[in-house]
Amino acid sequence: MTTREPSVAATDLETLTAAGRELVTVDGRAIALFYHDGEIRAVDNRCPHMGFPLHEGSVDDGILTCHWHHARFELSCGNTFDPWADDVETYPVAVRDGTVYVDPHPVREASPAERWAARLETGLEENLRLVLAKASIGLLDAGVDYRDPVATALEFGTRYRDAGWGPGLTILGCLANVLEALEAEDRKRALYTGVRHVASDCADEPPRFEQPSFATEAVPFERLKGWFRDCIEVRDRDGAERCLRTAVAAGYTEAEVAELVVAGATDHPYLSDGHVLDFANKAFETVGHVGWETAEDALASTVEPMRTAARSDERSAWRQPTDLVALLEEVYGGDVSETSGLEALAEAGAGREWTEPTALQETLLGDDPERIVEALTDAIRAGATSDQLAGAVTRAATARVAHFGTANEFGDWNTVHHTLSYATAVRAFARRTDALEVYRGVFDAAMSVYLDRFLNTPPAPVPAPGEVGLETDPDAALESLLEVFDEEGGVSRAGELVCAFLDGGGDLAALKRTLGHALLREDAGFHTLQNVEAAFRTADLERERGDDAAARLAMVATARYMAAHFPTRRESEQTFAIAARLNRGEAIHEE
Repeated sequence: MTTREPSVAATDLETLTAAGRELVTVDGRAIALFYHDGEIRAVDNRCPHMGFPLHEGSVDDGILTCHWHHARFELSCGNTFDPWADDVETYPVAVRDGTVYVDPHPVREASPAERWAARLETGLEENLRLVLAKASIGLLDAGVDYRDPVATALEFGTRYRDAGWGPGLTILGCLANVLEALEAEDRKRALYTGVRHVASDCADEPPRFEQPSFATEAVPFERLKGWFRDCIEVRDRDGAERCLRTAVAAGYTEAEVAELVVAGATDHPYLSDGHVLDFANKAFETVGHVGWETAEDALASTVEPMRTAARSDERSAWRQPTDLVALLEEVYGGDVSETSGLEALAEAGAGREWTEPTALQETLLGDDPERIVEALTDAIRAGATSDQLAGAVTRAATARVAHFGTANEFGDWNTVHHTLSYATAVRAFARRTDALEVYRGVFDAAMSVYLDRFLNTPPAPVPAPGEVGLETDPDAALESLLEVFDEEGGVSRAGELVCAFLDGGGDLAALKRTLGHALLREDAGFHTLQNVEAAFRTADLERERGDDAAARLAMVATARYMAAHFPTRRESEQTFAIAARLNRGEAIHEE
């Protein structure tokens, strides 16, 4: 804090020394003055923790203690003993001719952005939600680019969680992806939601001790890829991490590194209900926000969930009554980790243009796995790219969510969601790399869509375009949608309102803003946050390819999913609201 001569008269010295403390207002600031141990100290009267009046606290042995939550502050500099409380602002004072003068606007050494960045780190380290909320709001209010706090949380999450990439970092990546689609205030909610989940994931967990890359960068890519796959196969974490780090350090392209990762993540089908590939995709996407220089640590953190993953080829559902793994092995080249069969199919389709047949969606949503595999095989032979087929399977997975029957067990919402999340990740990898292994992800996702068929028996109806007339204007439809999320049991109504809004000419961006606000005011769980982000991404991609019907279905699917999981207790919104009011200087304890 730069010192200058205090020039604003606050009180007379005799009055202050007699009382020991005094509350004064100087240039609109409520300042608590204390006379203690022969010294005069001035601090902001609002306790930085929850805004209670510090002039009603106690001072003993140089420590000011707030009487509400017992936050303690070193009186001369304002530093707190308690990280959850934050430091209290102090003000320079001077005494001249029996009058106490205060400088209510001192020049601080640290800018608001620097201060909030430090508080973000403290909130992550101590897993302090109120601190994280204040920091998220403060950083964006200070004009800080959202990528900076995302980078801080990414570095923290990859360093302090031995289990590697998990739900917290995935949520961070999801919300970074949708941030720009949100209203300004909801961007703060999104950042807060992301960083608090990272902090929660790392709380009480051992840190991760990284393995270095190899000293040489001369290892050919194919050999490095083979080593990586072999290490994942035998669940060798250290070896796999060194291979992956070396691929990044050696300067291989993002597409090549993605090929290495997607190969390890698809050598067995549908690892851990699809979470492995989804986690890896979010690692790439988050790195895309903050810079490739973070890739080595971020991508290395995906090794642990990959090597410990549950393998679906070892599950009975993939073996009985139809051996789905055997169907895939026949296509791949005799083993689930092969690609020779896919290579032959791709060579046959080289140079050919493929257009999705009208009947493909019906086939993918059907009950004949052999026919599904045959349709995808024929498509590759006819020139279908992995991106095209991943899009087709994603549309089928979206339909499973949109038509999910509410007579099913509640937990099965996550069954159809997992398939959609996995298919979305496959589609993202298809746009990142042309590796043959991405086709394996397409087939795996298609088999999962097949396995989910009973959850659409019978399929919940989705109104056809124009079937639901607008009762009011589109804005009113969005208001009604928010009201539906306030009560349980509005699954069908939520879908109908989305249909009515879009069919009535409503803007997709406005719908996203509304759904984003509804999502972030709730204590939304990991899967719900994933689901909304996947829907936003899918709707954008479908609009790009001119398929408004598919975009519409994606938004219907996520609205129904949200309605099934809302409302919640909204504890996180309460914390956010308190933080916002404190940052604005409001007295939250007063009506």
